[in-house]
Amino acid sequence: MKPAQPPESPASPGRALSAVLPAWQRPLAVVAHPDDETFGLGALISQMAAAGARVHILCYTHGEASTLNENHTDLLRQREHELRQASRALGAAGITLLGYRDGRLAAQPPGDLAHRIAALAARQHADGLLAFDDTGVTGHPDHRAATAAAVLAGTALALPLLAWALPANVAHRLRAQTGQPFTGQPPGQLDFRIPVDRACQRRAAWLHASQISPTAVLWRRLELQGDTEHLRWLLPPAGRRLRPGLTQPRRGLPTPPIYPDGYAETRGGAAHEDG
Repeated sequence: MKPAQPPESPASPGRALSAVLPAWQRPLAVVAHPDDETFGLGALISQMAAAGARVHILCYTHGEASTLNENHTDLLRQREHELRQASRALGAAGITLLGYRDGRLAAQPPGDLAHRIAALAARQHADGLLAFDDTGVTGHPDHRAATAAAVLAGTALALPLLAWALPANVAHRLRAQTGQPFTGQPPGQLDFRIPVDRACQRRAAWLHASQISPTAVLWRRLELQGDTEHLRWLLPPAGRRLRPGLTQPRRGLPTPPIYPDGYAETRGGAAHEDG
């Protein structure tokens, strides 16, 4: 049976949402925890990878503070393993896993977090950034901190930043049905409505064995979203006509220091990089 579709949220008058992702060749996806790359960005990462992009994933924490532990394991090691498996299933070209404390990203100096993105973006020759919406989508402060760091890094490097978001009507239904603090965006704040194939995302989700179950909220969210993802520009490409309230990133801002290849030790601990 085809998943039920949520009621349509009409676009704001005179604005059509794009149905085509940017043709980035080396996007950098920035997330806070293992599983964010799959549960949140999975359909987008797999679609970009299938189109030939070399998607690299930067994950700030090992997700060791999760209250879920379906297989009663050592989350610090298990979730790193799950991230690597799921990222391969999505078609990502590589991952960089940092060692910041789960649940404490918002306590880190934003510049420190942004420096890690800037360093990796330079090494990977990234041509765009992908992250969660600045609401955090689920309200998690780590999500908001990771996206705030992406905004700082993208502004400094003049890189466009595209954010995964939920339409307000989907978030409203999820809050009502699950009691969890999902936050969405009204139609006038959305820029993309992308048709997606969720097959890779669903397979990758089951690889996060410590965090997934048949009754997980993820499945209800995917049912409400249907085969569509919504995104919005947080930092639009140069020359793009801006929606109201959005500002163009300015070139020439001070660039965060770029760490040399092999740099590993910061307040966030060791960086484990594949690809």
